[in-house]
Parts: sequence; C-alpha cells; structure tokens
Amino acid sequence: MIGENASRPVSGVTLDNWQTAPQLAWSFQHIEDLFPTAPISRGSGPPSPLAAEPQPLAGLRVNLPDGTGSTVAEVMAATHTDGWLVARGGSLLAEEYPRGMLPGTRHLLMSVSKSLVGMVIGALAADGTLELDRPVSAYVPELAESGYAGATIRHLLDMRSGIAFSEDYLDSEAGVRLLEQAIGWAPRRHPGVPATMYDFLLTLRQQRPHGGRFEYRSCETDVLGWVCEAAAGTRMPELMSQRLWSRLGAERDAAIAVDAAGTGMFDGGICATLRDLARFGLTVLAEGTSPAGEQVVPAAWIADIVTGGPDSRAAFADCPVDNGMPGGMYRNQFWIPYPDSSVLLCLGIHGQMIYINRPAQLVAVKLSSWPLPQDAWKYFATIRAFDAIASWSG
Repeated sequence: MIGENASRPVSGVTLDNWQTAPQLAWSFQHIEDLFPTAPISRGSGPPSPLAAEPQPLAGLRVNLPDGTGSTVAEVMAATHTDGWLVARGGSLLAEEYPRGMLPGTRHLLMSVSKSLVGMVIGALAADGTLELDRPVSAYVPELAESGYAGATIRHLLDMRSGIAFSEDYLDSEAGVRLLEQAIGWAPRRHPGVPATMYDFLLTLRQQRPHGGRFEYRSCETDVLGWVCEAAAGTRMPELMSQRLWSRLGAERDAAIAVDAAGTGMFDGGICATLRDLARFGLTVLAEGTSPAGEQVVPAAWIADIVTGGPDSRAAFADCPVDNGMPGGMYRNQFWIPYPDSSVLLCLGIHGQMIYINRPAQLVAVKLSSWPLPQDAWKYFATIRAFDAIASWSG
C-alpha cells in the first residue's frame, strides 16, 4: 500500500516542536528541509534487486507481551507506523506505507544510525585501521583530557564506558538533550553548552571505571565517529559511503545531519529509505556480504555480534535500567534481545527498528513516528509481530 507523501506539516514546525506530535510525523521525513545535512553516497552501481512477492502477513496472529492477542496489521496500526517491510533473500514479502511515506522517502533513523556506525568500525578493524582494544585517545589525543581518558574502542562499542551521561529523553537537562543544543537540533538554552558536537564531547566526565556495566549512552557513538574520522583521515559521510553504503546496492543516497562544523550526528542523525535499510539488514544476515555481493565486514564481525564477549550478558543484566530483554546483551552497537542470539535488533527512539532473525533468514524494518520517544509496549509488540512473521511457514 503506497500512500501520498506528506507535503506539509500539520502545523508550523520549529526548533522547539519538531520532535513532538503532531509535527514529528512530518519532520522525520523532512530532516533535510529542517537541518544541514551531508550525503552518504550510494555509489554508481545498479541497485541490488528486491522483487515484490507479497504474502498474507498482515493477518497473522500475534501473542502480545501482556498475554492478549492481536494481528500484525493491528500492531502496525497501533504503533504509528510510517512504513514497514519484510524481506527474505531478494524478495519483499510485505511493504506498506500507511501514513504518507513513499518508497523513495528518506526517514530519520534515530539510533538505528548507531548500528550503521558499528558496521563501519567493523570494516576499519578488519583492515587494521582501528584496533578495538586501544584507547580512543590514541586516535583522538584531545580525548585524553576528557572523561574518556583510558576508555577503549571496545568499551564504547558495547556502551560500557564509565562516562556520566543521562539518556532521559523527557528531561530537558539530560546530557542527550544538551547534546542536541550543541549540534543545533534544539534551541540553545544554556550559554555554556559548546557550539559543536566534538567540543561538547570534550566536556564529559567519568563517573566510574571504564569497562563495567552496560549503560546506554548516545555520546559513545559520537566519540566512535570521531575516532573513525581521525583514524581513516576521512569525514564520516564519505567514509560511510566507501565502507558501507556504496557496497549495499542501495537505491538512494543516505543523508546525515551535521553540526556547525560539518560533523555528523553519528548517534541518531542518519536518514535512509525503508528498502535500503532492508539491504543493510540482509547484509548482516548474510554474515557481512551485501545483496550486491560485496563483503562489507568479515563474517567474524557478525559472529562477534552474535556471540558477544565473555561477560557481555552479565554486564547487560547489571544495567541500572530494565531493558526488558532478560538474558540479552548489547554488542558492536546492536541489541541482542534473546539468550539464544536468534534475533539481532537495530533500535531508535520514536519507533525505528531493523529486526534480523537468523534461523528464519528474515529481515523486517519498521520506521515510525511515536508521539513519545520510548514506549515499551510499542517496542515489544513490534518485536512479537516480527517474531510471528518469522515463525510463519508460508
């Protein structure tokens, strides 16, 4: 089902309200009209084919976390879905755009962006450009004077630094919201907040030893992006094109929002189409080989995501916030929700998700505009819907 592309917001979009309902449904499909961005080129090759082979998935029954029943269609309708699809191999089993999005529309990914950055790091580690156990200050010496002194790339990949940083999206004073002021995504209400992302990262301080428990912090990915740029000597939009996007067989360039210095918002500022995210998921599913036949990362990088480190699950369980994923873990900027590692997730606030089911060899993608940043029922209902599809024997 293809809807008409939303040509204008419901009401005026401002720096104050673009992330709030009802404006965000429009904003997330028009980031390039709101903020400076840089392209992440798809390259010049032909898109890898995704043949439409629609299957009757919408009516499949879903067992929800609260014990009630629903259907895939009902879950998608209840979770402010802008677009969703399901892919197996080179086939699209479902592709729906119920709220005004078009197949060629780039949508803000929020923290799904982190998993894309994680794959770039995997590519750089494979050729020796990065060494994961080295401190981040070995690549960015300025970080030696910050709270990141002594933290390694591995610590940041798994969100296990000891940095003090609040990810409370509903608190305007939280670190994640101050970061938005630094990059120009929110009105500057604190004169002391630096005017660029990198200057902001240098102000962060350590509150406990690095390498301990898991705690989700967007600033980790932004430091990783800085490290990638320093190690490779290339700005991230070009580097992401070279190492990832141009190898997927993508249909469209991606884009990334940038700050006043041209630095990308690595933790959540990438915009891409639904189909190209499916190609990314299929690359992970195929152990690092893209639908275009390119080896993006070694199979060992995907195996490391699946296996984790010796204490990854214990560190995840020790998180001060209940992630609702008992027995799960976080590795290389991916979520692993189940103890058997059968499913990998890329997650972003307001309902962005790439779901990768290894036993079923299936990828599902959902782009959304939830009114609130986080909603546990919507997240886990979506996962249950995709689990139901993965279990379908059609």
